[in-house]
Amino acid sequence: MGKLDGKFALITGGNSGIGRATAHLFIDEGAKVAIAGRNEETLRRAADSLGPAAFAIRADVTDAGERERMFSEVKQRFGALDILFANAGLSAPTPLGRTEVAAFEKQVQLNFISVFFTVQGAVPLLRDGAAIVLISSLTSKIGIPATSAYAGSKAAVRAMARCMAAELSPRGIRVNVVTPGYTRTPLWERTRTPQQIASVNELLPKIVPLERWGEAEEVARAVLFLASSDSSYIQGEEIVIDGGTSNLPGGTRAFRG
Repeated sequence: MGKLDGKFALITGGNSGIGRATAHLFIDEGAKVAIAGRNEETLRRAADSLGPAAFAIRADVTDAGERERMFSEVKQRFGALDILFANAGLSAPTPLGRTEVAAFEKQVQLNFISVFFTVQGAVPLLRDGAAIVLISSLTSKIGIPATSAYAGSKAAVRAMARCMAAELSPRGIRVNVVTPGYTRTPLWERTRTPQQIASVNELLPKIVPLERWGEAEEVARAVLFLASSDSSYIQGEEIVIDGGTSNLPGGTRAFRG
């Protein structure tokens, strides 16, 4: 028996990276999964790879009308939800002195505001005892230059999750957060130049105690834990999956000599 037998899940940003890896894992554990995303081509490829236990919804979660349509399709197909993984997000540089208001707002809209309204839209469909998993980022913890919009929006997600957990506790709905560190995903590569990627590849073994990239599947396993009954008494918490980067600076090469 799988950990999610008979469960229905919605994953936003489920067409790529961590979202897609999580969809695969959920299905392996017995769930039926709706994946939502903006890119029709990657959605189709993801749905084909996931098989009959999944269906894809093209939706921009920053648009109120498209969110409403997304939940209407989920209700029509599933009737109710047991799991929401609000995973859709965007990372792009926002350096001081060179950032336009629209570029800053775009990240805050997707990474933070749309997460609130995605959860709000899901609440009527969520069964009592359901699980909500939100996604933050290591960037919000360690202060990386030119990431104010991304880091700020991801820190806001952690604070919001605690408020939501308090509000939904009477229904037994759990709200928790995963916080990945340097994780190999298509999004990361799409938002960096080849020179930036090469620089991080060289730097990463020196700043991550485990001296390697994280993989999307490793984050997905943490999401599965928070979505399943294995975490039935965990509420308003955060799991950091960063190879020790945020908590163990003394474990890096710089300190080992």
